[in-house]
Amino acid sequence: MRILVAEDERMLADSIAEGLRAEALAVDIAYDGDAALERLGVHEYDVLILDRDLPGVHGDDICRNVLENGAMVRVLMLTAASDIRSRVAGLSLGADDYLPKPFAFEELLARVHALGRRVRPADPPMLERLGIRLDRGHRQVFRDGRYVPLARKEFGVLAELMRARGAVVSSETLLEKVWDENIDPFTNTVRTTMVKLRRKLGEPPVIETVPGVGYRIP
Repeated sequence: MRILVAEDERMLADSIAEGLRAEALAVDIAYDGDAALERLGVHEYDVLILDRDLPGVHGDDICRNVLENGAMVRVLMLTAASDIRSRVAGLSLGADDYLPKPFAFEELLARVHALGRRVRPADPPMLERLGIRLDRGHRQVFRDGRYVPLARKEFGVLAELMRARGAVVSSETLLEKVWDENIDPFTNTVRTTMVKLRRKLGEPPVIETVPGVGYRIP
């Protein structure tokens, strides 16, 4: 998933992003409403973690904008107000879920994954192809019974390839889904990650390069 964290408390926003990235998720951050709207206009996000009281463009207006434009992104609204009236008001604006501050990161993570499943069809907890087993819940990979230790981006790339069920996945799609906005679109980081991933998976090779198109696990 690719996630936008729109939160003006910088320490909180950075902490949320760090935790989500540790789960092999691609995360961008906006510290005010104007930046959030700008990013929403450029990137396709699966989940928006939205502070309701953002400076600049208010979180309520961002939520309305998402709803009016028919964006597929799911909105998890954060706010310091925890009373029922505030929750109802947030949901009535078009938010998909509501989480009062303070909150446990584990609960936020569970809600993010639940919202992500509404955006795309839910994947089974175990993805299997050509002797490779990818356990999404435990973030583990095995090939023919052998444990394969992968870095976060390597795991994310492999998950996208296996999720494609034999279809070709372009480098642009991998950058969009596995990395964040800080990555240079002209970088060779996908190719470098692919070299490391292939080496760790071992022989015989399972990842094919389709020249000019992308990569696939047939």
